[in-house]
Amino acid sequence: MPVTVVRFNLVAPGASPAELGIRYRAALEMAAYADEQGISTVQTEEHHGAENNWLPSPFAFAGAVLGATRRLTVTVSAVIGPLHDPLRLAEDIAVLDLLGGGRLVTVAGIGYRPEEYARAGVAWERRGRLQDELLETLLKAWTGEEFAYRGRTVRVTPRPCTEPHPLLLVGGSSRAAARRAARLGLPFFPSAHLPELEAHYKERLVEYGTEGWVLMPPAETPLLHLAEDPDRAWAEYGHHFLHEARTYASWQAAGVRSAVRSAAATVAELRAEGVYRIVTPRECLAQGLDTLVLHPLAGGMPVEEGWRSLRLFCEGVLPRLDE
Repeated sequence: MPVTVVRFNLVAPGASPAELGIRYRAALEMAAYADEQGISTVQTEEHHGAENNWLPSPFAFAGAVLGATRRLTVTVSAVIGPLHDPLRLAEDIAVLDLLGGGRLVTVAGIGYRPEEYARAGVAWERRGRLQDELLETLLKAWTGEEFAYRGRTVRVTPRPCTEPHPLLLVGGSSRAAARRAARLGLPFFPSAHLPELEAHYKERLVEYGTEGWVLMPPAETPLLHLAEDPDRAWAEYGHHFLHEARTYASWQAAGVRSAVRSAAATVAELRAEGVYRIVTPRECLAQGLDTLVLHPLAGGMPVEEGWRSLRLFCEGVLPRLDE
């Protein structure tokens, strides 16, 4: 059975605080509905200082989703590790692990936007060392025992409920990220379908004598929107997808690899490219994808259209996935 994901980043260019409040509450209602219908995962992410209101606080949002749901997994993919205080992040994840009964999954990356580091007053050139410290600190903190941290002895409470610790993956598209994950015995989450990085990670597991596994996106991981009439939906709502695609592409340097990176400059190019897809329920089923990622509020999509997409998916696709 395919993995089913509903993605939220709450992008809404030009939205007022009142309008954003409506969208945030709608996202929680959508998450609760998705949970009732049997969706596997809600995924969220982190970016800072974006003019289009890209979500900056994924764990606050994750906590709200965990409180509104009972079964689905909530994945933060990804937290920008070096921008966070390690001890506070250990506490936040422990509390969410307890609240959600182990349903929180965290993918830790280092990001790719120097301006986010500058905004936070964190040195870009130290990001690798800071990520090492963060991951090592989380693993020590979740034992509940005292440990040495920046020249002093500390202890983090409460302990999370998940053993040996909340699910933590190292994300990235570089050999350094793969080595980091292997050295710490953490699972590796490549940011795209990169078999060569999986091979490098497994070689490093042997070198370090650690154990781990890879959760790699399939070769195709399109962002989906369901509609009865895709032509009409592209004409009316394609600009929302294009806004998000162009924003995301503008942030990424040439060496960054992502499963959902787009090179499109127009709605027509975006449609032809296939990174974003508007499909009918029948077309969605016919694609034969291993992972179905629904993006109901993409790029400022009107809430009512997002609901139409989600309901079409849950009523027309989800019941037939195991046929």
